[in-house]
Amino acid sequence: MHTISGHHHISMITKNAQLNNQFYQKVLGLRRVKKTVNQDDPSMYHLFYGDLTGSAGTELSFFEMPIAGRTVRGTNAITQIGLLVPSFESLEYWQRRFELLDVKHGEITSYVGRDALHFEDFEGLRMILINNDGEEVPEKWSEWQDSIVEPKHRILGMGTVEITVRYLERLAKTLKDMFSYVEVSRSEKEAIFQSKAGQSFGEIVIKQQEGPSEKPGRGSIHHLAIRAKDENELRYWDEVIKERGFHSTGIVNRFYFQSLYFRESNGILIEIATDGPGFTADSTVEELGGKLDLPPFLEEKRSEIEAKLVPLD
Repeated sequence: MHTISGHHHISMITKNAQLNNQFYQKVLGLRRVKKTVNQDDPSMYHLFYGDLTGSAGTELSFFEMPIAGRTVRGTNAITQIGLLVPSFESLEYWQRRFELLDVKHGEITSYVGRDALHFEDFEGLRMILINNDGEEVPEKWSEWQDSIVEPKHRILGMGTVEITVRYLERLAKTLKDMFSYVEVSRSEKEAIFQSKAGQSFGEIVIKQQEGPSEKPGRGSIHHLAIRAKDENELRYWDEVIKERGFHSTGIVNRFYFQSLYFRESNGILIEIATDGPGFTADSTVEELGGKLDLPPFLEEKRSEIEAKLVPLD
């Protein structure tokens, strides 16, 4: 039986790649593991941040869209991203750090039963630091030693992802019946599911909300990617998705991983992506994120692509 082993990455929209580059490296202390372009529109940057190698489950990815307007919040959208930190003391460290660096944040509170600190990036993207409190994390996650954040308080990887929809049961059925997520709790307006029981690194919170759909813009979340082990497993999910009556893009080769995309019944875009080959497919571990990397099919257009991109560093 095939199961989903957790989150793979999550992709957002930024209006300004330079400021984005500054925030995620110099404020959050993540490593820029890949500087590349949107393969469907090479005129825009596609930046990935994560752990030492950008392991599946640690990746925050951003498409730069200079014309992006303001996000108008609403339903039928991925609305918050949880990031795991080691301890309650880490939350206190981050609260002080956010105050010092003038990052919008709240007080330490609780979220889905765990200690948490809500904050936003410079474009209003909503995130939550969550106390992992010694829980298991995937064995492939590797700490980036050159992070400017104190070692004992560094972000570990992705945690709970919140999705807000009009029809909770439709998304719940997809997670539970199609992907075998475990239902952890349920109330009238909220449900919590985990890809692996008891672990937050594959956790999804569904919140039900009426009203107009979100109008995406800068600081909005484009899609969530969940993990498949390899191409054979991805082919299995492609068939399952089609059998359930959803439209699948079929398998798309992204060079660093293979993917397929579909929209569940509320319109949320979900990607399933393979763990490999990973970002070291065209870079050494030491070189990751330093230069502009292009998949082979775009390499012949390098000069043209580079001419349209504003330098980040």
